[in-house]
Amino acid sequence: MIVFKKIVLLFSIFVFFNLQAYAAGDEAYEKLKLMIDVMEIIEKNYVSETNPKNLTVSAIKGVVDSLDPFSQYMEEKAFKDMKNETEGAYSGVGLRIMSKNNFITVVSPLPGTPAYRAGILPNDRIIKIDGKSTNRMSTDEAVELMRGKTGRKIKLTIFRSNTADELEFNLIREKIKIETLRTIMLDNAIGYIRLSEFNAQSDEDMKKALYAFKDQGMKAFILDLRNNPGGLLDSAINIISLFIEDTKLILTTKGRKEETKREYYTNGKADFADIPFVVLINRGSASASEIVSGALQDFRRALIIGSNTFGKGSVQTVIPLPDGTALRLTIAKYYLPSGRTINHSNEKNAKNGITPDIDIPVTIEEEIKLYAQSDILFSKNKDEKKNIIEDKALNKALEIIKENKIKEAIEFSKALKKK
Repeated sequence: MIVFKKIVLLFSIFVFFNLQAYAAGDEAYEKLKLMIDVMEIIEKNYVSETNPKNLTVSAIKGVVDSLDPFSQYMEEKAFKDMKNETEGAYSGVGLRIMSKNNFITVVSPLPGTPAYRAGILPNDRIIKIDGKSTNRMSTDEAVELMRGKTGRKIKLTIFRSNTADELEFNLIREKIKIETLRTIMLDNAIGYIRLSEFNAQSDEDMKKALYAFKDQGMKAFILDLRNNPGGLLDSAINIISLFIEDTKLILTTKGRKEETKREYYTNGKADFADIPFVVLINRGSASASEIVSGALQDFRRALIIGSNTFGKGSVQTVIPLPDGTALRLTIAKYYLPSGRTINHSNEKNAKNGITPDIDIPVTIEEEIKLYAQSDILFSKNKDEKKNIIEDKALNKALEIIKENKIKEAIEFSKALKKK
């Protein structure tokens, strides 16, 4: 019992960082004492034998999970997995996920992965993983269940808002190699760049692609950020800097502590300040994608087409802990040049994230088909391009570029917002 008390007390100190700061009569301190009493009662009287360490870990996770969907306590294996993922060395199905309303929810499937090819969509709710309920499951536990050896099967049971029945997806795990940038020169000297994630090379890869397009006589281009879940903030800032002249404030982070306030500026170089372009977004565009599209929209530097983005407007920091675990903690919010935040709302019919200048409604059924055919744009096989559905957002972008009306469309959108 002494060991148990030590574990619980260490947890209490960890959660509140400085327990000594509380006076004996302080309500928070009293609640901590109550929590210890509850855990002792459970350990002594619960119908089955309990493990003090497991109880403590569950309590820590409960505290962190109560904060917001993006804060997370990672046990040692989950922390190692996160570092491996950053380095691109893992095998799984290719999903970015978060916890939402006590269930595991898809932020975005990664292009070219088993989940992407199967047609899993942003905001799909994963309710079972190989038959195990995800109700109140942590994201790190879900990630651990979905990862495994290459070639091993996994079944995901999914609830989708427009369907009455549960959907089952039988997938085979693969090595996840993320191809972050793909390009093609379309008709009428229109460049097309699809960026699926912001990594350490994205800004340089983007710059090289644009110079290559320029050498081919590019007149305008399309940056496709649909289903891009984000990534490195520095990469996003450097990409914005390619298009904004002078040194301008494009992002501010603010939290409770003064040190969380940071201002991010363009570097003033702007290699492509004069090239007109369109950015495509949808509900799978999150975090760094929203920063890029939102900043470009605020400066009226690009026309934003598609549907509302996911709405991840907060900053997380990963704090390694002495026992090999880690705490991913939300410490600040993003503020775009106009001062607006990137919000996510759970309210029905509420708009999330960045609202496009031109809204292109897409049904769930259309979205599934667009996923399935997304790589056909890069194919040289003409037969593959038969029987595909219209990509309305892409076609609208092409139409406006061909008519040389990007600036006109931006100004029209601005005028509508003022009304």
